[in-house]
Amino acid sequence: MSKKSSIIKAIQKLIEAILKALGQGSTKKRTWHQHVVPYKEDWAVRREGNKRITSKHRKQSTAISKAKTLAKRHKADVIIHRASGGIRDRISYTD
Repeated sequence: MSKKSSIIKAIQKLIEAILKALGQGSTKKRTWHQHVVPYKEDWAVRREGNKRITSKHRKQSTAISKAKTLAKRHKADVIIHRASGGIRDRISYTD
């Protein structure tokens, strides 16, 4: 192996290590699980991993209906939280 090819291989390994550290090429994909969470004085639907809410509702039951619709469409779960923040129930629509 020539000196030039060994340098190229070393650079490639370095680039791969940097990309791996930055999360590039990661096999972990985002989920479509929908959380029904308390939001101010109302209820909200929030996709797992998102900071922003998908929708806001006055009643928890309406938020649950919206979350179920989204979860069915994307074959995901609905995670229903209590007003205190704890998990109350989980409904799965995965295959």
